[in-house]
Amino acid sequence: MKIFLPGRAALLLILLSVAACNSKKKDDEAGGPGGKGGKDGGPAPIKDYPVLVVRPDTVTLFQDYPATIQGQQNVEIRPKVDGFVEAIYVDEGASVKKGQKLFHISAPQYEQEVRTARAGIKTAQADVDAARMGVEKVRPLVEKGIISKYQLEGAQYTLESKEAALAQAQATLANALTNLGYTTITSPVDGVMGTIPNKIGSLVSSTSADPLTTISSTGNVYAYFSLSEKALLDFARRRPGNTLQEKLSNVPDVLLVLADGSVYPYHGRVKTAIGQINTETGASSFRATFPNPQGLLRSGSSGSVRTQRPMDNALIIPQSATYELQGKRFAYVVGRDTAAHAAAITVVPTPDGASFVVQKGLKAGQQVVLEGISGLKEGAKIRPKVVKAVPKKEDVAGG
Repeated sequence: MKIFLPGRAALLLILLSVAACNSKKKDDEAGGPGGKGGKDGGPAPIKDYPVLVVRPDTVTLFQDYPATIQGQQNVEIRPKVDGFVEAIYVDEGASVKKGQKLFHISAPQYEQEVRTARAGIKTAQADVDAARMGVEKVRPLVEKGIISKYQLEGAQYTLESKEAALAQAQATLANALTNLGYTTITSPVDGVMGTIPNKIGSLVSSTSADPLTTISSTGNVYAYFSLSEKALLDFARRRPGNTLQEKLSNVPDVLLVLADGSVYPYHGRVKTAIGQINTETGASSFRATFPNPQGLLRSGSSGSVRTQRPMDNALIIPQSATYELQGKRFAYVVGRDTAAHAAAITVVPTPDGASFVVQKGLKAGQQVVLEGISGLKEGAKIRPKVVKAVPKKEDVAGG
């Protein structure tokens, strides 16, 4: 029996048939109704992914700590006598040597004291000479029995008294000369002159609030920096030794990063640590000593002390091969089944921000997916393509 449809109904039936065929074709290409798989309902195609074989390497971890630089000696120059600044022999910022004249203070009273003391010595010397003549005059008379021996003893006591007065006059002169010497001020150390607040003609005294100047001895300089309580505990655990001083003796040389970002050419040593935690800052202070033969470092300048920590068997991967989820860092590791598996890792970033030093979560020989991790899912099959190792980093930031 044949059924004849109107032209418009036949056309609708044809269109529905074509649409069903196209839908089936798309499902087949996607691997079934769920949209996954290959042609004819097969598995999804396996893609190529570049991977890195993690291998141990030797690196140096370092950490920068803000530091302030001070001269090994900052000596305040203060007057010991009262008077007016009469002369300034050295300008601000000049380099001076030990014993070099810096200031002269006009104090006429000390010159007068010297003259008075010298005159007193002459008087006392004359009295001694007269008393000695009296002894010499009495002695022969006593020997001949003309006068009593008590008169000779009296003359000798008078001589001793005059000699004591002479000694006192000499001490007075020495004291006056010392005070007069204080009017010329010399440098007690080699160093660099600071500011000079008192100019010529200023009245100064030993009780003045401000010093005449400050001389910084910069043959060696101190760089003061601080470690947090957590960093101090880590330092105490990692370094051998029973006491803090013994641990410091095992600390490698440190570097100094200057304010312009350059590294100071001379290495320093950390020799002193306070050890106590400042309750206000929660940190402990350390002091590193650096040589300063060229005078490049000045007291009051700033920089950063860079501590170094050699590390063997370090595993380095690019930061782009990792991702962060809920505060944790992950990387995709290729398993024996050639599937990508997420591994939680503990890392330390490099200073250039390009790589990580993996402290936990990876083992040498494992393959880490380098690119395309945003499109990966746990357990997804991949075709790993091994690439060259990450170039060795000589300096790697860390703890």
